[in-house]
Amino acid sequence: MRTLSRLKSCLSNVSWTVWRNRCRWNFSIHRLESNRTLLKHLTSKINSTGPISVAEYMREALTNPVSGYYTRNDMLGPDGDFITSPEISQIFGELLGVWCVSEWMAAGKPSPFHLVELGPGKGSLASDILRVFRQLKSVLGEAEVSVHLVEVSPKLSQVQAEYLTSDQKLVCDDENELVYRSGTTHAGLPVYWYRRIEDVPKGFSVFLAHEFFDALPIHKFQRTEKGWREVLVDIDPESPNKLRFVLSPSPTLASATLVQLDESRRHVEVCPEGGVIIQNLANRIAVDGGAALIGDYGHDGTKTDTFRGFKGHQLHGVLDSPGMADLTADVDFSYLRKMAGNQVTCLGPITQQSFLKNMGIDARMQVLLKSCHDRDSRAQLIHSYDFLTNPEKMGHRFHFLSVLGQDRIALNKGHEKPVAGFTELVR
Repeated sequence: MRTLSRLKSCLSNVSWTVWRNRCRWNFSIHRLESNRTLLKHLTSKINSTGPISVAEYMREALTNPVSGYYTRNDMLGPDGDFITSPEISQIFGELLGVWCVSEWMAAGKPSPFHLVELGPGKGSLASDILRVFRQLKSVLGEAEVSVHLVEVSPKLSQVQAEYLTSDQKLVCDDENELVYRSGTTHAGLPVYWYRRIEDVPKGFSVFLAHEFFDALPIHKFQRTEKGWREVLVDIDPESPNKLRFVLSPSPTLASATLVQLDESRRHVEVCPEGGVIIQNLANRIAVDGGAALIGDYGHDGTKTDTFRGFKGHQLHGVLDSPGMADLTADVDFSYLRKMAGNQVTCLGPITQQSFLKNMGIDARMQVLLKSCHDRDSRAQLIHSYDFLTNPEKMGHRFHFLSVLGQDRIALNKGHEKPVAGFTELVR
């Protein structure tokens, strides 16, 4: 009987393995067909109008409604193409939740209080922040808190809804509707989904953009003896099914308007869409109050060629298999500061290591380690802490920038109002 039971179990496992591999094979065929469809679309466009900008290529590869990477795939986590800080450790989201409450308190505890996240991934960050809100319910008091998520991917919005909500009241396919999905969080807070930042209701808001700006389309420019030329995407004449980079033979509208007059680098990446979004956030903060926290891979106007692709947690050719890999470019924080203008105050960028330590990650780690007696769990805590703060890992590659109202850090009775994360924590 035991032998028969084991045999049945083995047969069951074999059947499961065959079914799973068949599903993976079918999914791979589907993705391959989608890739061919997008490549055919791109080559047709190039044949019709000539080489396209890197920005247009990124936009098609990432957000094409039929074959775009973000619109079709669940790309986050260990089984995806990349992993983000909230998936590494819940401490990350907890500290950002403390930052949100700190800025709300510094503004005088206004109500209503909008928590707005741009590009929420799987919803892990929002979930960790909402857990902090529940723990600080006595601090938030009777404030009317609501959650607003800006997400262009239908696939990811569904994942977020399943993770964050106990019910889904509205799912709407009409692109004319501002709110295309809504529900209620497990703690009873209303949550809404939008396609554009402009559609989020006005009012005091804390905006979070974690690994959001690095996925926005960029233009690439190269300094030549004849002046600035834009880097474009063209069809490889030796292989019609492949793409290549070329330089525009003459100035383009983008090269004439987007490159700063005092630019000293020989190769520059500019994200005009990021500039528009930071201006939008700055206007909202200046008029309605609030703050924004931007965390991303980036630099302060020093790097040149950072455009890269990721697939299966490995670097991937940016022009290979469009729509099948994530495309990203380091955020130029100096450009964001400049585009934010004088109506707001910007702090940073500072490294993730500095930000998290200023937020008290070391003290939080000690509390968790003291209460954790399982060896494997302790090892995981230590590993995640190292990954987030080690300068050789995410500690110095990842940076934070805050956007605040002009009066946020004004002197008050001779004392400056500290901004959490950007000032060393005083306990």
